Amino acid sequence: MWSTFLVTDEEGRTVGPAAAASVGGPPPGGPAQGPVGLTNLMSGRSTFGGNKRRRTTSTGNAMSEAQEGKIKLAFFVAIVGVVLTVLGVGTEFWVELAPPKHFYNNQTCLTAHYGLWKGCTKTLWVADIDPERESCGPAELPGESNCTYFKFFTTGENAVMFQKKTHRNLNVAAAMLALFSLFLMVMGAICITMSLSKEIIFFLKPASFCFILSGIMVLLCLMVFHQSVMAFLASDHTVPLHHELSWSVSCIGCAGAVLIVGGVLFVLLALPYSPWQRCLPQKDSSS
Repeated sequence: MWSTFLVTDEEGRTVGPAAAASVGGPPPGGPAQGPVGLTNLMSGRSTFGGNKRRRTTSTGNAMSEAQEGKIKLAFFVAIVGVVLTVLGVGTEFWVELAPPKHFYNNQTCLTAHYGLWKGCTKTLWVADIDPERESCGPAELPGESNCTYFKFFTTGENAVMFQKKTHRNLNVAAAMLALFSLFLMVMGAICITMSLSKEIIFFLKPASFCFILSGIMVLLCLMVFHQSVMAFLASDHTVPLHHELSWSVSCIGCAGAVLIVGGVLFVLLALPYSPWQRCLPQKDSSS
């Protein structure tokens, strides 16, 4: 008389029937009747592990390869914003100041440019300047340059250029906004790195918050700096000055927009459903 029994896994789930054995047949320690039971057991454990992986992915604790690729693409967008921010904050070409090129009635003229941390004055030859240009500059022309760091953060003194004084409080506020935005970018990058290494989608939410807030603070830094330039120009009217925002400001403006876009992408990736499928549902093929 033959009898069969079922093999279960660690959680008590039925995996499959083991090899059949007869009553009064070989003892338990005897030769196995066939590899069917072992094969079914191993395949059952493999299926159990696969179900566990899929169950983890559906609950949002892990990610698929497609999700990982989308996260890396959004992270690349955010990294572009971080690089532009570092490039803009670290350079001193935020604003260029130039008096009329014949204001001093000699063969040279003086121009200046500064950023968040230091200012530079540069002596240019009038012959090298475009004849159609009325003011001295641009600062990219060859000439003797002298750069000094601002003393806002050490002694609290205002810088003086062309008999005009900078507004210390506004300059310090712009610099603090830039530094705090960089800190948020680092925190967002750490969250994305942990999300990719641990395969946990939850870290996309704090990362999106960090990148969006850092982009907003970068744009606020730009606005505060512009107000400081206006206060600097209004401090004295002895020397007429022509001012224009330079390429560092362009980097900062683009960085703020790119960071906000990157943060919004992380918000969309952190949603439990696809917004495109929710807004544009696919029609049934039968209809």
